[in-house]
Amino acid sequence: MNTNRHVVGIVGATGAVGQELVRLLHERNFPARELRLFASARSAGKVVEHDGRKYTIAEAKPGAFAGVDLAFFAAGGQVTRALAADAVKSGCLVIDKSAALRMDPKVPLVIPEINPEQLRAHEGIIANPNCSTAVMLMGLWPLHQKFGARRIIVSTYQSVSGTGAEAIRELEGQIQAHVHGRPATKKVYAYPIAFNCIPQVDSFDASGYTGEETKMAQESRKIMGLPGLKVSATCVRVPVVRAHSISVSAEFERPVNLAEARTAVAEFPGAVLVDDPAKQVYPTPLDFAEKVRCGVGRLRIDSAFENGLSFWVSGDNLWKGAALNAIQNAELLIRDGLLKR
Repeated sequence: MNTNRHVVGIVGATGAVGQELVRLLHERNFPARELRLFASARSAGKVVEHDGRKYTIAEAKPGAFAGVDLAFFAAGGQVTRALAADAVKSGCLVIDKSAALRMDPKVPLVIPEINPEQLRAHEGIIANPNCSTAVMLMGLWPLHQKFGARRIIVSTYQSVSGTGAEAIRELEGQIQAHVHGRPATKKVYAYPIAFNCIPQVDSFDASGYTGEETKMAQESRKIMGLPGLKVSATCVRVPVVRAHSISVSAEFERPVNLAEARTAVAEFPGAVLVDDPAKQVYPTPLDFAEKVRCGVGRLRIDSAFENGLSFWVSGDNLWKGAALNAIQNAELLIRDGLLKR
């Protein structure tokens, strides 16, 4: 990796993804000579500590990015639309987690194991994919490379950490209420999440699909370079704290072979093959929370599609689905000399 050290900023540093960014930048020895943390005016002035180092939160506002080489934006689409262009104008490269610019044709949407060449096309902003899209593609992409994907039917099992820290507290509070015989209260979700499944992630549109389901379709096509890929997704929130799981049934252009499919997944750098039905071995969210790679298993010939495979993926939505993917993109930019100061 390029040994130049950079001034790095995190916008939304007090949120769940922002905290993971701080942690992973330290754990991966990211070449930052200075780390600046930004959040809303409400959090400005607060001091956070990580690994013995103290950081004072600054307000994320126009003009705040002078001297910052690289900024990770993890504060939502409204903040991205308000501040990303100002950061770029200041000479800062932005890697954005929100959905605000993912489908902008001028903004690369990048998963480094799939389309790293798109990093060279950036004009100051690089988009990070939706958490469910990123996790799913760690299973689908190696199979597409082998057999050529045509269509997919997807069901997600998404953890509450995808909504944020308040949702984690709501799940824990509802569990405690059940244990102690108290009424459960709800605020974050329309229904209780403890001991339940909620078949809605994001709001519904006129078609009956949710925003999350539409993102999975549109983003998969852009990242894979397959504008004609047919996608139908059902996204479900489940009472899991961390790591999303995805069930996929995929139809391919070419005849599929189970042994070749397993080999393709096992050799892919973004995945771990966890697939031994005879021994009840398959990935689970607990096993793949705080893991760099995603687990892929339950591989089998699909009984409905011609040239079809069904499979299951579990991966950390805060890591591969957000913070880790962004940092991996930044590491590639530095390695290839595309981030300079």
